[in-house]
Amino acid sequence: MGNETEIKFGAETLRSLAFGSVGAAYAALGTAIANPARMLYISNQTDVALSFSFDGTNDHFVLPTEGFLLLDIASNRLSKVGLFLKQGSILYVKQTDGAASSGSVYLSVFFGE
Repeated sequence: MGNETEIKFGAETLRSLAFGSVGAAYAALGTAIANPARMLYISNQTDVALSFSFDGTNDHFVLPTEGFLLLDIASNRLSKVGLFLKQGSILYVKQTDGAASSGSVYLSVFFGE
């Protein structure tokens, strides 16, 4: 496995979806995650609450306008083995109580390499 102290911080390209692309059905928030994710930062900068899903079908959490969720899954873990959000995962977003008229929603993904 190599020297576990050599794991470095990595960040994927920011994913975003403008308010006009967030509808009543779940839409993918960018592309699939390219690396096993240690940390996710989801930010709702629209003017309405939004629902989020890890499977595109079931609601998993809601973020209010200007709300964020920081999922620190394994940022302090030196090992490359353990709990991570799996590579290939997609986060989905939809309207909760009505259509947004401004802003975007963002997803930042961080990993160890």
